[in-house]
Amino acid sequence: MIDLQNVEKTYFSKNGDVHALKKTNLHINAGEIFGIIGLSGAGKSTLIRCINMLETPTAGKVFVDGQELTAMRNSELRKARQNIGMIFQHFNLLASRTVYDNIAFPLEIQGIDKAVIKQKVEPLLELVGLTDRRDHYPSQLSGGQKQRVGIARALASNPKILLCDEATSALDPQTTKSILELLRDINKRLNLTIVMITHQMQVVKDICDRVAVIEHGSIIEEGSLLDLFTNPQTATTKEFISTINNVELPAILKNTKIFPDYQPNTTPIIRISFIGNSAGDPLISTLIKNYSVDVNIIYGNIDSIKDTPYGTMVVELSGTKDNMETAISYLQERNLKIEVLGYVARND
Repeated sequence: MIDLQNVEKTYFSKNGDVHALKKTNLHINAGEIFGIIGLSGAGKSTLIRCINMLETPTAGKVFVDGQELTAMRNSELRKARQNIGMIFQHFNLLASRTVYDNIAFPLEIQGIDKAVIKQKVEPLLELVGLTDRRDHYPSQLSGGQKQRVGIARALASNPKILLCDEATSALDPQTTKSILELLRDINKRLNLTIVMITHQMQVVKDICDRVAVIEHGSIIEEGSLLDLFTNPQTATTKEFISTINNVELPAILKNTKIFPDYQPNTTPIIRISFIGNSAGDPLISTLIKNYSVDVNIIYGNIDSIKDTPYGTMVVELSGTKDNMETAISYLQERNLKIEVLGYVARND
């Protein structure tokens, strides 16, 4: 659906050139919700604006639905953009127009007949839950309602793609949740491809199928949501994940001397990540009964990534060296991610 091939974007100025994007290659499948996460200034907004050519790439090619946008004349590009809707952090509504008229605005620009506009706008008002606000002005709306207007306006031209540039950053957590639920519903109902630009890992966790992490204008990591959560490869990705999932050593161990390898009279500290059905397995009781080890639970948490259960637990094993090694081998054979954080001296 969306292909970026060696896309670069450089902003030239007397004070020095800024390389906002560096040879970016990205493929986004039709019908998926794809997240692009990065810190401020990482290049994520530039990337999304290159997808609909609001920013013209300095180099590279942009394909959307099989068409090369970077090769189009302005008239062709204007038509192609009708298949790409976009919503923004600050809504960008017209203050002097009602909810209905804001949604109708892009259709009016296209010269569509008023009767046809009505046929398109009224179902959109119902879709985003604003039928009773159709004659209100933006100043009379909450932040969540304004973003719903923005979503309906972006859908007015029946686009195949919806680009969301920090669409929930200005909203409180509860409103963010309702907007994400709406976007998920729209994705399923309309088979709409959604690209989410965000710096909030919680947004990615709640809605995205796949994710790319961008830093200093380069994609540094990309994969399924589960892959990124369970096996992050870069320090930046680990930092994002740590905002909602404890990946650091628990505070109780921070001042404890930890050995990297087994030493006499030490016990292993193990982080266990549970994915899918394994999150419900009676793991601790199995270890105690079958492997003659004691298990001290230091930290535990269970959550879900979209519809997949996911959790982490940090435990300390104690027992004979052979029994502890056998227990660790058992864990490694399960559908679990096991990380031995180190070994601590026993307290006996």
